[in-house]
Amino acid sequence: MTSVNSPQVLVVDDEVETCKYLRMNLQARGYKTLVATDGTEALQLFNERRFELILLDITMPGPDGLQVCEHIRRVSDVPIIILSAQGQEAIKVRALNLGADDYMTKPFGVREFLARVGAAIRSRGHRGSGSVDDQIEAGDLQIDLATREVSRAGKPVRLTSTEFHLLSLLMRNANKMLTHRYIIQAVWGESYSDEREYLRAYMYRLRRKLERDPSTPSHLLSMPGMGYKFSTESTASNTD
Repeated sequence: MTSVNSPQVLVVDDEVETCKYLRMNLQARGYKTLVATDGTEALQLFNERRFELILLDITMPGPDGLQVCEHIRRVSDVPIIILSAQGQEAIKVRALNLGADDYMTKPFGVREFLARVGAAIRSRGHRGSGSVDDQIEAGDLQIDLATREVSRAGKPVRLTSTEFHLLSLLMRNANKMLTHRYIIQAVWGESYSDEREYLRAYMYRLRRKLERDPSTPSHLLSMPGMGYKFSTESTASNTD
């Protein structure tokens, strides 16, 4: 049963039966759900209302799901999950690089779907009052864990919830190598153990936003074949 404070979810898919199925399951778990059947309607609803999560198909009339994702990500950090019948790795990586937080290939089970929906909404985290212990600095980067604010050289940087979670994990463990598996499970959860394309895509995005030269990062370093670390020193790295 939904309430005034129930999270509001936007489902975007041109298949009527899919929309009904998703809406039914979401509402049964207490989510308020609105539906759009094309990209134009999706963007209109996004501009009119506040959503805690957006579920996007890729292939649909008007702007497709990737175009809608890219547009939303320019102005908002709302979690976005792509739900698509296209399972090719190249499509998945492109979606992640454009700002999607997750990607599920149809068909999928209800339990996994609802688990990922819950995880995406929880990833937005709690915003509280900051303290000294919540503030981390490295070089010209500053991160406030309580207010979820990030700045580089004094200028604010907009990060999505997942980008922030990944950056804060690395910065909390500065100068320590974290394995691919450890990072993936810490940021995305146990069921994502082998989803390395998620991690590669997000490291690419963070480097574009935070490094002076993303092609030769000095802080977000790759440990080939092992993992990544956040370096407090200016040490060049490859970009794997």
